[in-house]
Parts: sequence; C-alpha cells; structure tokens
Amino acid sequence: MSRVAAAQFAAGTDATANLLACLRAIDSAAEAGAELVVLPEFCNHLSWYADREHARREARRLGDDFLTAVSERAARHGIYVKIGISLARDDGRTTATSLLYGPDGALLGESDKQVLMGAENDYFDPGEVDSPVVETPLGRLGMYACMEGVINEVTRSMAVRGAQILLNSLNSFAVDEASLHVPVRAAENKVWVVAANKVGPLLPEDELPDIAARLGVPADRLHGAGESQIVAPDGTVVAIAPPAGEAIVVADIDPARADDKTRPDGTDLLAVRRPEIYGPLSAPSPRTAPPGAATVSAAVVVAEAALIRAAAQAGAAVIVLPELAEITVEEVREALSGTSAHVVFSARAGAAHHGLLVNAEGVAGRQPQLHATARHPWLTALGDELLIFDLPWGRLAIVVGDDAILPETFRLAAVADADVVAVPHSPSEPWEYKLGLPERAAENRLNVVSAGYDGNAEFHGACFALSPDFTLWTAWQGPFTGVISHPVVSETVAGSVSLRGTLRPAQAVNRNVSRGTDLVDGRPRGPLATTTTGTE
Repeated sequence: MSRVAAAQFAAGTDATANLLACLRAIDSAAEAGAELVVLPEFCNHLSWYADREHARREARRLGDDFLTAVSERAARHGIYVKIGISLARDDGRTTATSLLYGPDGALLGESDKQVLMGAENDYFDPGEVDSPVVETPLGRLGMYACMEGVINEVTRSMAVRGAQILLNSLNSFAVDEASLHVPVRAAENKVWVVAANKVGPLLPEDELPDIAARLGVPADRLHGAGESQIVAPDGTVVAIAPPAGEAIVVADIDPARADDKTRPDGTDLLAVRRPEIYGPLSAPSPRTAPPGAATVSAAVVVAEAALIRAAAQAGAAVIVLPELAEITVEEVREALSGTSAHVVFSARAGAAHHGLLVNAEGVAGRQPQLHATARHPWLTALGDELLIFDLPWGRLAIVVGDDAILPETFRLAAVADADVVAVPHSPSEPWEYKLGLPERAAENRLNVVSAGYDGNAEFHGACFALSPDFTLWTAWQGPFTGVISHPVVSETVAGSVSLRGTLRPAQAVNRNVSRGTDLVDGRPRGPLATTTTGTE
C-alpha cells in the first residue's frame, strides 16, 4: 500500500505567499504520513495576466528559488511532490507545466499542458509531446492538468502506456470536475487518480466584482471549486475535500489494482481497443455538418411492441431498446406503422452483432459492433468503421453493446459530426452509466440516449441531453450553476419500463468550452500515437 495526498489551497499574485502555501501543503501531507502529494495547477501565480509578456515575467524557471524551495521541502520529508506552475522555457516558450519531484528532491518528470483553456491560449504555448509515465517505487505515475482531464486523450494515452496512478493539478471553478471529469478518468482506464484543485478567487480580487458583473455570474462562482479527491480504479471516490477552504485529503492505495483492466465478464478494457480503426482521430475535425433540429423527442423502452407503438404515437422520433432485445424487425416495423419514428436495438447476425435502425418501412441502417467482448464469445466478425445516419432531425450514430465502454467509439462519432448517439448496451459496472455515458456526452458535445439491462437484470435507460447553457462563454437561459459541460440527465427509476426525454441536436454544433478551446477539434492528435497507431 502507498499513502497519497491531494492538497487544495488558494494562490494569488504574491509569489512569496504562494510558495508558503505550497510548502505548508507539503508539510501537512508529510505529517499525515503521505509518500506523495499533488498540489494544484498554477501554484505560482493566478492564471490571469495583462499580456503574454506579463505571463512570462511571472513564470518560474527550473532551478529558481521558488522551485528549489519545493524541491528541498520534498527532500526534507522524503516525499514525492507533483506541482503545477507556469514555466519560462529557455527556448522562449512559456508553458503550463506539471513537475514531479522525488523524495531526494530530484526532478523526475515534467509535462507541458497540451490542452489550454480559454485565455491560457493567450499566455502560454501548448505542450508538443506526450505526457511521460514515470517509474517510481510507488508505482508508474502519469501527470496531467485540469482541461486535459475534461477530454479523454491525455489520460487514455498514459493508461495505455502503463500508468497506474494519474496525478491531476487543477485550477477550476467547475463543480462538475469533482462529480464527473475527475472520477471518470479513473474508471474508464481502471487507474488511480489523485486530483488537487484550487480554492479561493481564480482572478485578481480587486478585479473580480467587475469581471463577475460582465459575465453575469456571482463572484463566488469564479472561485476554485475545491473538492480535491483520490479516486479508485472503479471510479469510487475514496477521499474528498470540501468545496472551500485549504485542506489535505489522504488515502492508502494499492497501485497494483490498476494492473487489472478486466470487467466482471473478463473483458480487458484496454486490450479490446482497435487502434487500426481509429485513424479519423488523428485528423483535424472542425465541425462542418449543418446543425440538426433545435429539439427532438426521444424514448427508451423495454422490448414490447405496445410500448414502442405508444412512444412513437406520442411523438418520439428516436426510440432505443436494450441490447439483444427479444423482438423481431417485423414486430418493430408494425409497431411504427403510420409514424415517422425510428427504433434502435441490436441483434445477432451470425458471428456479428449489429445495431439496427428500423422505421415503418423496415431496416434503414446497420452498425456492426466494433470491439470484441468476453460477454459474446461468438462475436468474431467486427465492423471497421462507425457509420452516421442522416435523419430528418439530425445525424445519428449507433454505439452497439460493449463499444459503449470505450471513449474512442464516441470520439469517432464526434469527429464524424454526429448530433445524437443511440446506445443499446448492457452496463455491468455502475460507472458505465453514472460516469461513462454522461462524460461521452460532455466531452464530445453529443446527445446520448441509452437502454439496457444492468448486471442485476434491472432495466436502465437514460437521456443525456446537451444543454444550451454551456460554460461561461454562452448566454445562459438560467442562473449560472458552475457546470462546465455536464449534460442534462433523465434516467429511469427502479421498476420502470420506459422513459421520455428531449434531446437538442443543434447544440452539438457548439464545441467551444471556452474561447479558443474546442472540445473535439482541440484534442491532442499528433503526440498521442498510442491512441491511434497501435504502437503500444
């Protein structure tokens, strides 16, 4: 077992005060017996500058007094320290960088942030190489920062390369970091995550009231959201700090748990990846398709013709049934008679598993499952591409069965400009629908509608709809809630057999989580060879 800690504190514009906060956190973690501590992002200065030159003046330099003090404090306590700072590089770049110091004070690794958030693009240069995986006696450590965890590529790459513990430094006001974006990276990769966020103002205090007024949000919504946490490989949060106030959270973890990538049915989450079909993920992918309808009615139902008919006649345009639903195409076609609705479900086709798109005329489309699964040993004929179906209200993708556990599948849908993804599947672990599907909607700006039976044979259906209230950079229809990209979730309750929901296809066009930060086209591509070429 290893004892790890995450520290949260405020950092302003006074470098000396910020350094003292860092050292205080290291001392507290060591006093609690931690062997490793993660500090927040931008510990040296607020991520707010007059211009690029100002940002470089305030940045640290390797070996300067600030970083030497951090290194020496790590050595004093014999503790690993991961810290996020702005760094002035000798080659003229200014980067947002994670540094890892060892228990002897040596610099063991550094990682320049590859995905910059909003105004960070004005001040910093993005990282150009993949984040390292650092071998240590505690385990194999990977480093990332804040916005890099709001999409899946950076953490996925480190997991594929063997990381057991991912260390995340955050500088975020978003309340859905702690509830979604942090724990999902643990669960989808079956790794440990130690995440440290800021508290206190994230902007200069003297300017905060004016900035908040211009944005139309309460000033306290521009504070760090705290809730620093330690997450187990199944997505369980084992320790979490409060939303406000300086704090340290500590947990004893077994890094070796991260070496087991199997689901309950024996499927290895990483071994089933198929980099040979992920080629589209390496290419630029600005949205080019026109927007879909403003809204469309959706439904999930168990496989009963009467329920399908009722949903279609009530106006549902897309209806999703569970995976391998015990119903025939002809029964579905008849249930849809006289309507324009489409039903999505799946069926075995010899050695293949097909997602079927059926309307009142019959089968309108087929999507073969792309990845193997131990649940279906008969599934040996796999598809080689994710298809897009143009419907009157927008562009639909179908994710079949256990393709739903891979973030790569939904990325393929996003780069192909899907608006809605229908998912007939069988979730076997709670994270798959509590964290996985909401994140697939959030990180790709996709509406997702799913139906299936879980490991307890309980019917579970959900609609994950894109909200028009998207970050601080769009005009909100309601009060700002502190959410960065979480979808609006409607889901079944125990014992229910159907659910109606409203999706927003047109919202899939807006992928800018902040000025200059596109959730889909802004993903790292070139450096992350392990996610696309199969070189792992």
